[in-house]
Amino acid sequence: MSNQKLFNVAVVGATGAVGEQIIGLLEKRNFPIAELKLLSSARSAGTKITFKGQEHTVEEATPDSFKGVEIALFSAGGDVTKVLAPHAIQHGAVCIDNTNAFRMDPETPLVVPEVNIDKVSEHKGLIANPNCSTIQMVAALKPLYDRYGISRVIVSTYQAVSGAGSRAIDELHRQTREVLAGNEVTPEILPVGALPVKHQIAFNAIPQIDKFTENGYTLEEMKMVRETKKIMGDESIDVTATCVRIPVVNGHSESVYVELKNDYELEDIAKLLQDAPGITLVDDPAGQQYPLASEATGKPDVFVGRLRRDLGSSRGLNMWIVSDNLLKGAAWNAVQIAEYIAIGQK
Repeated sequence: MSNQKLFNVAVVGATGAVGEQIIGLLEKRNFPIAELKLLSSARSAGTKITFKGQEHTVEEATPDSFKGVEIALFSAGGDVTKVLAPHAIQHGAVCIDNTNAFRMDPETPLVVPEVNIDKVSEHKGLIANPNCSTIQMVAALKPLYDRYGISRVIVSTYQAVSGAGSRAIDELHRQTREVLAGNEVTPEILPVGALPVKHQIAFNAIPQIDKFTENGYTLEEMKMVRETKKIMGDESIDVTATCVRIPVVNGHSESVYVELKNDYELEDIAKLLQDAPGITLVDDPAGQQYPLASEATGKPDVFVGRLRRDLGSSRGLNMWIVSDNLLKGAAWNAVQIAEYIAIGQK
């Protein structure tokens, strides 16, 4: 980004898992920064973080923190965004929010750069990052939608504990040690929901992510349903989801059934995905090559494989989608949007 205007940038939630990834990407991508402001809760304020060899002290995020800030990247929870984003916008910042706070607000663009980057221009100071599980799925759906149209999507997710935060990662490690030692496990963190009931995650699968809604689906599942329709710009797509937490530290995996509106050849699907931005096709069953969470971790792409025609529907397609939920599912998607904004203001 040479000959580029420099920006005053704030990262809200700088000490969290996604915040750390955002800071790392801003450095790695050599984002055009004039001044970097790192913000967090009062509890984490005072933490030292090194950026491009210079030590920065994390400050408590307050309504006055955004004076002079031009781009603010939020990843500190929806309540924080609701309180502070309006102040940031008032100070002239464009906010890129990684929480659920404004995703379904009709005034707020919900953006995956590979799918609908043009929506950024419609922002009124705030752009929302979709849910991590939605991002990787729609990135893979987009080339298929453009070529064939999509009538239905059925998705089952296998989501890593890092999606629930660092305490969930600690709990997985602790419970694993306890089970292997033959000790009794006392769950404390998962599932994160309205009830105090908790379940073992080590050597287990929990079919609940977020709290249950009145229709029997969890909030995570309903996020995938609503966000997919909004991002694709098509309310007619039928989407149903089952979201499951599994004992993997990082990287979300998804089994996705897609019903296309037109006939297709499997070779053409593979070519479309191979040529799509941000997609890496890993689909060699004979060589036992397919996307794995362990191999997607630390990489920005969405990995797609296990392509096969559905046995009950000639227009049905099954595929396996994997991505690093902290990178493409959160930090990288946000930084991509920030780069697009920066490029537009040369």
